[in-house]
Formats: sequence, structure tokens, C-alpha cells
Amino acid sequence: MAITAPKLDAREEHFRLAGPHPGLQLFLRYLPAPVRRFREPRNVLYVHGATFPSALSIAHRFDGRSWRDALNEAGFDVWGLDFHGFGFSDRYPEMSQPADGHPPLCGAADASLQIEAAARFILARRGAERLSLVSHSWGSMPAGHFAGSHPALVDCWVLFGPIAQRGVPSSGQATADPAWRIISLAAQWSRFIEDVPQGEPAVLSATHFAEWGERYLDSEPESRSRDPHAVKVPAGPAADIQRAWQGELAYEPGLVRAPVAIIRGEWDHLIPDEDARSLFDAFTASPQKRDIKINRGTHLMHLEEQRSALYDATNAFLAEGAA
Repeated sequence: MAITAPKLDAREEHFRLAGPHPGLQLFLRYLPAPVRRFREPRNVLYVHGATFPSALSIAHRFDGRSWRDALNEAGFDVWGLDFHGFGFSDRYPEMSQPADGHPPLCGAADASLQIEAAARFILARRGAERLSLVSHSWGSMPAGHFAGSHPALVDCWVLFGPIAQRGVPSSGQATADPAWRIISLAAQWSRFIEDVPQGEPAVLSATHFAEWGERYLDSEPESRSRDPHAVKVPAGPAADIQRAWQGELAYEPGLVRAPVAIIRGEWDHLIPDEDARSLFDAFTASPQKRDIKINRGTHLMHLEEQRSALYDATNAFLAEGAA
């Protein structure tokens, strides 16, 4: 049964639509720009990462303002998709079964089809031909798969903290990854702060995290029944990341024809300089490319004190890249 989604803004609209899996619905949240700043409406679809959905990323307000609000203020209509198994989209039936009984759920190819369903819904509803993408972390892989498969539908793409290929494909035997995994609130906190160098002041507010953490637990009905409190998510994204680091990226960057911007924090160990350079160079068909590094930011910069710099860089590139 689908979870009822609370509105995060009085103007927010919610949609449920058919995805690629029969009987399962996807959840989309939409916030229109209050003021038009472009000749034609500009739709931006946010693609979340491996462990938490749109309500906790693009739409979550810190001190009264979210990344979505910043995009709205710049004139963009903002859409947030929850993949199956996350947030307010339907769960895979396999998520109620033992994790070792099925292959990893919500891998990049599957998630790309979910993005396509959302994109076609948005474009049909808005009477538009193309939209922009903003992706975080693992979300770059399904977003890239979609952008490469349907170049005519994408006008611009911002990759925040993307995952890049490392090395060459391994000839070893593949490991048996689970269908889903459990991520505790404590594990999220540890992951969020681990990139900050020793001796540097914190960039993530403990007060902000405490409030965010309650919303994180709200994203899955059974989270507070576990000890410790934890959220169940599909394991396909984690498996995709490991394969990318073993030489098998889930999409071909050379097929992407839209302008692209890689935006990352200087302390993001998941996309160091060498990874950013190799990914940048791999976008051979992109007519415009940027590699933007923001100081005092980590892989979770959209939750940190430098989030406004991330907002500004995103807005500037989207406005320029599809002009």
C-alpha cells in the first residue's frame, strides 16, 4: 500500500503514475515557479541518490529554504521523483521477502525506465519537448542512461557528486549482492560527517541533522520498529556504484548530447579530481561542459553550510546551458 505523502509546501502538487513495473506506481512531487523568468516554462526533474528520496534532498528545507526553493526563485518548475522502493513510490514486492532471495533492486537500467516514465508524464502535462535533469551521486547513472537513450528529451544536466568509472572491467566472478539493505540513522550520520578533514569545523549542523533524521525515518513505515531505527532501501544503487569502481559504469557518457556540469565539494572522496577529469572527458558529445568544485563541501553538500553555493552554481548552469 502506498504511503500518503504530506505536502511540504502549500503550492506543492503530487502525482502518482504508472511506472515500468505492472501494478506499481511512481510518486512525483511538483512545485511551480512563482514568477516566470524564461520565455517558456523550464521544467527541472531531480533524480535522487542511493539512500534517500526527494523529500529529504531537493525539497527538504534548512532554516526555511530548500534547493527546490532556490530553483523556483530562479524561475524553474521543479519536479522530484521517488524511485520504486524509496519515499512515496510503491515498494518492490521483493522488499517484503528475504534480501538474499533476489538480485539487487532498482539498478540503473530499471531506474532509467522510471525516469523515462516521469519525464514523459511531465512533458505531456506541461506541453514541453525537453526538460533539465539534476542528479545526485548514484542518480547520475540512471539519469545518464536516460539522457543517452533519449537525447531529444534532455536540454541540460547537472551532475552533483556523480559516480565515475574507475579502472577497467574486472574478470573476476561477480559477487551475489542482496535485493535490499537496511541503513540506520546512526550510519547516515557517520557517512555524512566522515569526509570532513580532521581539525576542520563541522559543515553539517547536528540540529539540522536531528530534524532531517526524523523525516528520514518517516520515509519508511517500519523504520522505527527496528533496533536501531533504520530504513530499508533497494540495494541496486550500491551494487551499481561498486561495479562502476570496478570498471563497469552503468551508462555511456559519450551518448549524452546535452550540456553537462559536474558540481562537487572539495572534500567529496567519492568523486576526487581524477574521477571528475575522466568523467568530464568521457562526455565527448556534450556541446558544453563544466567541472565546478566548491570549497568546504562533501558528497552531501546539499545538506551542509555550502548548500547555497551549490544552489547558485546549479541555477547559473541551467540558465546558461539551455539558453
